[in-house]
Amino acid sequence: MIWNLIRAGGRLYLLSVIAIILAPLLASLVFSFNADRFPSLPLKGFTTEWYVLTFTDPDVIEAIKRSFMVAIPVGIVSTLLGFAAAYSDYRYSFRGKGLFNLMMLLPPTIPAVIMGLAMLSYLSRVNLAGNVVSIFISHVVTGLPFAMALIRLRLAQMDPSLEQAAWNLRANALQSLSHVVLPYCKQSLFAAFLITTAVSFDEFAVAWFVSGLEETVPVRVLIFLQGQVSPRINAIGTAVFATSILLVVLAMALSGLGKSMRPKEPGQ
Repeated sequence: MIWNLIRAGGRLYLLSVIAIILAPLLASLVFSFNADRFPSLPLKGFTTEWYVLTFTDPDVIEAIKRSFMVAIPVGIVSTLLGFAAAYSDYRYSFRGKGLFNLMMLLPPTIPAVIMGLAMLSYLSRVNLAGNVVSIFISHVVTGLPFAMALIRLRLAQMDPSLEQAAWNLRANALQSLSHVVLPYCKQSLFAAFLITTAVSFDEFAVAWFVSGLEETVPVRVLIFLQGQVSPRINAIGTAVFATSILLVVLAMALSGLGKSMRPKEPGQ
């Protein structure tokens, strides 16, 4: 009886947390179709005017192009570097390995404002601040830990004897990597790419510090907020959230697919 109450309380708590998180997002979605300029209830009518105004704005279109121009390469590079870091941690023992892992996973724990200031300070010293390259570098630093963690989880499921069997069959290190390890990690690699792309596309604080005049979509939203309350904020916010959540859901689906394709143990 007590255990059932605890389970019911846990479910109620979980639903409450989900509701608190989703409430602002749902409100933004609803008000993005409100005919009234100001968010108010009851709604004055249904309209798609704010979406039309938003996505016919040349500055918004340019910001969207720039966001994807940065996010896709960030996803590719973060995934490649994340795999290299995860495989190094999985396969090799070396001095300072604990410090290596700590440094690789440190960026997400640093407050975004501090990270933005640090990246701005460093990139300014090497004359890279205020352009697309600076956003790319900053977002790779931000996204790399996510890729490493996701791929490392997949590698932890791999039987070490698979590589050993390849070596016994005269495969060299590169051949075992390309024919055994990479196929095994294929789903997690795609998932890491989608996750890091979503992180880059949605990231605001660091991009705001280092981008200069090269605005990404989240930075453009801040400009909408300055000086006036524009209903276009709801429209572009909903579109950004939908894009990010789609990438995350696809990444989760691929991760689940990867787990479902684990080789069966003998006797199963």
